Amino acid sequence: MKKAFVVVPTYNELDNLGRIVPAILAQHPSIEVLIVDDNSPDGTGQAADQLALNNPRVHVLHRAGKLGLGSAYREGFRYVLDKGASYIIEMDADFSHDPAMLPELIAAMSDADLVIGSRYIQGISVVNWPLRRLMLSYGANWYTRMITGMTIMDCTSGFKCFSRELLTKIDLTSITSDGYSFQIEMHFWCSRITDRIKEMPILFIDRRAGQSKMSRAIVYEAIAKVWQLKLKELFGRYRHGR
Repeated sequence: MKKAFVVVPTYNELDNLGRIVPAILAQHPSIEVLIVDDNSPDGTGQAADQLALNNPRVHVLHRAGKLGLGSAYREGFRYVLDKGASYIIEMDADFSHDPAMLPELIAAMSDADLVIGSRYIQGISVVNWPLRRLMLSYGANWYTRMITGMTIMDCTSGFKCFSRELLTKIDLTSITSDGYSFQIEMHFWCSRITDRIKEMPILFIDRRAGQSKMSRAIVYEAIAKVWQLKLKELFGRYRHGR
């Protein structure tokens, strides 16, 4: 298997980190993990350093504070590309994404540039979300497809695998989202660069420990971002390729 890096942004994930990292590494010896910690006050960053000290397949990026999901992934992507990653995987630290799915996600890359772990490709595959949260997520994906013309069913999925070739064609300096709209923005421009995109059904289970990072500001950012993306595309103002 080619070298795969799983990029895991963290903020106050101490209760999950010591379990999720070994679970990821257990899937295949070619998989490495990058933890991008936003100076978590609960000690997540120190725990990450200890994991890295004990295993060379674990890497850590420390950031000055809570700077947002999007910027964490942008910095993480640059780091793993510099380390020679062939496959770059986004994954949450809270076990909502099952580490056991990683080999299937990577195997599906044999004829794809992007494989998305989808909650909505075969009905709705979400466990333990309140109805309001589920309606918000499903409705956001419908809204995004209607405005942008994307055919991706789960535009907000945070569990996916990029090929190195695709990710290096994205101008990451032009990706401006810091909340969950980062996922929409990445999917939008990936879909404009390649048609080799797959969605693979997953079972999404709400976090086991810790608190959700969802907020009203994140929702508002996503609503506005969809229109910004469409307008940028229409007026040719986005430098989506290199």
